[in-house]
Amino acid sequence: MAMYTNRIARCSKSNPVFTVLSRSFGHNSSARKWFHHPTVRYICLVSGGLLAFTAATYRNRPNKVYALQLRKDEIADKAIKLTARERRFIKFASVEFDGQIYMTPQDFLESVVEQEPRPRLKRKSLTHAEVQQLKDYTPPLKHGSSQLFRSLRDKGIISYTEYLFLLSVLTKPHSGFRIAFNMFDTDGNQRVDKDEFLVMEKIFSFAWKGKRGIEPKEGEEPGEHDDYVDDEQGLQRKHKVDTSLQIHFFGKKGDKDLQYDGFYNFMKNLQTEVLELEFCEFSKGHERISEVDFAKILLRYTYLDTDEYDNFLDRLLDRETKEKGVSFDEFRQFCQFLNNLDDFSIAMRMYTLADQPISKDEFSRAVKICTGSALNSHLIDTVFAIFDEDGDGLLSYKEFIAIMKDRVHRGFKSNVKSEGWEAFKHCLKQEMKQNA
Repeated sequence: MAMYTNRIARCSKSNPVFTVLSRSFGHNSSARKWFHHPTVRYICLVSGGLLAFTAATYRNRPNKVYALQLRKDEIADKAIKLTARERRFIKFASVEFDGQIYMTPQDFLESVVEQEPRPRLKRKSLTHAEVQQLKDYTPPLKHGSSQLFRSLRDKGIISYTEYLFLLSVLTKPHSGFRIAFNMFDTDGNQRVDKDEFLVMEKIFSFAWKGKRGIEPKEGEEPGEHDDYVDDEQGLQRKHKVDTSLQIHFFGKKGDKDLQYDGFYNFMKNLQTEVLELEFCEFSKGHERISEVDFAKILLRYTYLDTDEYDNFLDRLLDRETKEKGVSFDEFRQFCQFLNNLDDFSIAMRMYTLADQPISKDEFSRAVKICTGSALNSHLIDTVFAIFDEDGDGLLSYKEFIAIMKDRVHRGFKSNVKSEGWEAFKHCLKQEMKQNA
């Protein structure tokens, strides 16, 4: 105790507050007498000693990590390991069933055209009866249309693996549809049954387990639930549930086969539905959108800073003297061309071996080679008005391709391969690498 009392004394000499207090007592005789009373001095001495002892003990104690702080660190660590697609799926998925989260068809549409999901208090928990009831809302494949997802709205469920598949559909050229179908058709009979389609669930689940070193338990026999995964995020398959996509393709009983024509129409309709959603956002009920709106749609998913973005729009406004507008068919045709960007890039490298800027005629010819159809001349003029930096009538196709790839992949930086099923498998592998 004496040691800590001495510390108080030493501190008091250098403490201006204590000095002022002592001075005030020195000028007040009655206060001075009170302060020098033995009982008061003893109380001050004991209290000060206890205070100093507590402070010294606190200062010298070893550092400790509290449970709350540790929990926050664990959560942050897990959040870092989630991929961009996983985070987006979790963000937009509005329903869950028995520990696994799902998107509704409306959630999926919003996830590809909106920055944020609809406001909600919490994720809705579905009962088994409600999951079974969703089957009645899903139409068969022969009744599919480009209104399918908008018609279903929240009357359906989409798993995370199906979400990756649907994203892959949006970026594929029509020439890649056949390759995707053939990869599902493992026995080559020109039909895909439900078990063949579910192979993508197994690929993802096995890859997820393998990356985390999860091996079968000793003595455990392989079974039908080997591809089920118990993950904390609820992304992986946990149980046997017929999703809306499975019911749409294979019927309520799961005994129907998926043929190429139906598969092709589904993929084409999905691409059209998303493009219609984007187009209608700007058209406001009209048949055409302005050239500036067309530019905004092209640039909305790109990684441009505000000044760069404004420069593209200002350049277009300066060069487009008369507004003609862009129809939905023209917009869809251009977006289909964007899904052929890899082929376009190859054509350009062969055409201009020295990586020189290209003219409008060269651009038009390369597009026709890649897609089989020519772009509207006004559309090409608009593209050059946006991307021709110095106004010399030539386009730096490398910069154009780099920006448009961000548009195609809707903000997800990606190195996916250009064709069908291989692209989907590559997408899954990239997800697993980021999860490792």
